[in-house]
Amino acid sequence: MADIIENAAPVAAPVPTSSPNRGQGGQNNRGNRRDQGPVEPKQFEEVVINIDRVSRVVKGGRRFRFKALVVVGDRKSKVGVGVAKGADVQAAVAKATDVAKKHMTTIAIDGDSVPHESEVRFSGAQVLLKPAAPGTGIIAGGVVRTIIGVTGIRNLLSKSLGSTNKVNIAYATVGALTSMVPKDEWLNAPVKKVTTKKETK
Repeated sequence: MADIIENAAPVAAPVPTSSPNRGQGGQNNRGNRRDQGPVEPKQFEEVVINIDRVSRVVKGGRRFRFKALVVVGDRKSKVGVGVAKGADVQAAVAKATDVAKKHMTTIAIDGDSVPHESEVRFSGAQVLLKPAAPGTGIIAGGVVRTIIGVTGIRNLLSKSLGSTNKVNIAYATVGALTSMVPKDEWLNAPVKKVTTKKETK
């Protein structure tokens, strides 16, 4: 019996049903994805402040559209606000973002705060901005806090008076930031007249 077992033909190994390179190929694909490098950060930060649904009465009834308010900033010294309308939310946000980028402005920053106090009125909204000591943080709420957050300012005191319309507050905040004058230009700086226009499309 032992001789029969020794002289028997060897049993062939079972053939694998899957391709031997399947796992290796998957690993290579994952490796290729890793070799693509890190994703480049965005140049500007875009934040949607508010979205409203607006309607227009036409012959067949009401036609609804969406209005978006967007702020764009680079967290260094540039900020812009845009308002636009679209057939859907995505289109409205895209249009408002383009408007904000076209109307970006450079503001004066003193360290992590603003160089001096500024107060601007736009329509019925009035916004007051004051410099703050390091460690204070951004003392603001709603629209003002959102806009200040994308400018790079870390310490600020603010007060919003008058109208609660978010579009007016946004333009008043940008106007107050634009009116800031750097410390090294205080002696020879002319008085700035801030004019803000509401951008609607």
